[in-house]
Amino acid sequence: MAFSARATGESAWLLLGLTGMGFALGAQAFWVVVGECVGVGGAWLLMSRRFKRLTDRYDSITVPDYLEARLRDNTHGLRLIAAAALIVFVPIYAGSQVFATGKAFNAFLDMNHFLGATIGFLVVLFYITKGGFIAVVWSDVFQGTLMFIGLVALPIVGVMELGGVTNLMETLRAVSPDHLTITAGNGWTPLTIATVLGMIAIGIGFFGSPQVFVRFISLRSEKEINKGAAVAIFWTIFADSGAVLVGIVGRALFDLDTVGIDGDQDNILPHMSQMLLPAFFAGAYIAMVLSAIMSTIDSLLVVASSAAVRDYWQKTKHPDMSDERLIRMSQVLTLTLALLAFAIGIGILLFNKDDGVFWIIIFGWSGIAATFCPVMILSLFWKQLTAKGAMCSMVTGFAMVPIMKFVAPEVLSESANAYLNALDVLLPAFVVAMAVAIVVSVLDPKGRAKLEGVDVDFEYATQKHE
Repeated sequence: MAFSARATGESAWLLLGLTGMGFALGAQAFWVVVGECVGVGGAWLLMSRRFKRLTDRYDSITVPDYLEARLRDNTHGLRLIAAAALIVFVPIYAGSQVFATGKAFNAFLDMNHFLGATIGFLVVLFYITKGGFIAVVWSDVFQGTLMFIGLVALPIVGVMELGGVTNLMETLRAVSPDHLTITAGNGWTPLTIATVLGMIAIGIGFFGSPQVFVRFISLRSEKEINKGAAVAIFWTIFADSGAVLVGIVGRALFDLDTVGIDGDQDNILPHMSQMLLPAFFAGAYIAMVLSAIMSTIDSLLVVASSAAVRDYWQKTKHPDMSDERLIRMSQVLTLTLALLAFAIGIGILLFNKDDGVFWIIIFGWSGIAATFCPVMILSLFWKQLTAKGAMCSMVTGFAMVPIMKFVAPEVLSESANAYLNALDVLLPAFVVAMAVAIVVSVLDPKGRAKLEGVDVDFEYATQKHE
């Protein structure tokens, strides 16, 4: 489960995006690693035990199941909002992975972007519709292992090619001394602080995103959590740091205009693996990049289809639906969402191909995180959160991401836009959604009255949910 959660939480943004960021920014990209470690560590060490305890108590098998039971929502509003958010943002997030698949095939094999995206899409489509959650989790284990080994090994090979760490440092001081500073050579200006906060805030998505938290539900018991936490944190520190180091070492070895990179920083990992390794191992890196992409697409599609079919359609419209029909409907919706994601990925290739993988993928990640994470955090640590507060928060988080991305830049001044670009959309959307949840809950006495008997410590249930 720990490997599956980490492989799902990462994607092409790690293999292509974060390596490219390391190439472009150097040591400043380690702030993303800090955010990832805070997010992963916080989710496993602070949230997973309480979440597992409550989902077992309420017999929940999805995140909307848990939210409805925990907040005693008998209107099914939480289910509807959760399903709607996932159906909107999952195809965007998965579509960005399809886009990354095309870039990966092009970078490694000089294959047409569209053909590469189609091949990767068809492979995922086959096993996600045939194997479901079990196939997703076990494939994540192998994919996560491959990603970990590859990201740790490649910077070591690069340093050996340079003749050691001393030569690496000397080369960077000569070609790009800013790569050795955690501020990218800009000092601690207000804009730099905003940039650092935006990078760290990427880790917020681990504090409740359904595609990650559904793994906690499937743990056999709470006793597994400490072992899982150790694996997840270890994986994050080494794999994410390895991704940044791939970019930094790559900057010492190659220039952005090098043939094979061709002005695209996202090509550094494919180019390094092909230049420094025998063909067989370079081929393994093709598999590694595709593993990162597939492990995210498959989990997203399973979560979204289950949210729509089980969490909404079965629970609210047809509670007597048979398991056989539920599975068939889930497969059909999974296929539909997959095709929509494919169309979005092709659209990005057609109209936005030159943008970096990292920030395109982060947009979809931010939409899911801003919708769910404030509510998940408050539901586990604040007993006054009401169903109305949660619903308003989820709608706000859902709306704030596109507003901050597309509307705010049109109305803000140039200086304000500089700070918004530095922060990106997730942190502002998260803060606003969190504030809305608290304010609405405080102003909702009827909702708080429904929660009478909820134990905020969750050590013992004073009243079992019925």
